[in-house]
Amino acid sequence: MASDAGFRVEGDTLHLSGVLDRGAVTTLWPQLSRGLAPLRQLNLAAVERIDSAGMALLGELASRLRVQGGGQVTGSPAGLDELRAAYRLSPDLDFTSPSAGS
Repeated sequence: MASDAGFRVEGDTLHLSGVLDRGAVTTLWPQLSRGLAPLRQLNLAAVERIDSAGMALLGELASRLRVQGGGQVTGSPAGLDELRAAYRLSPDLDFTSPSAGS
């Protein structure tokens, strides 16, 4: 089944959309891993829902944003809060943040 997930870059923001599941990650990762222009924000407002594979993708993208001096994550698709809690991630999807264990 084809994924409806997609992305676009506007300024310093990466906007993701659709359902971020295993199929979407398989489709999107080759494009996103090539290295995009320096980004500071990750916008999830148009993401419908995510699963654990999508969470892994978001965690990696957020980590790359922090390396570039950013890391703000906006939007809260279905499944995000539950997966963030399960993986003990902070609101900016950081494993190492002191607030991640809270």
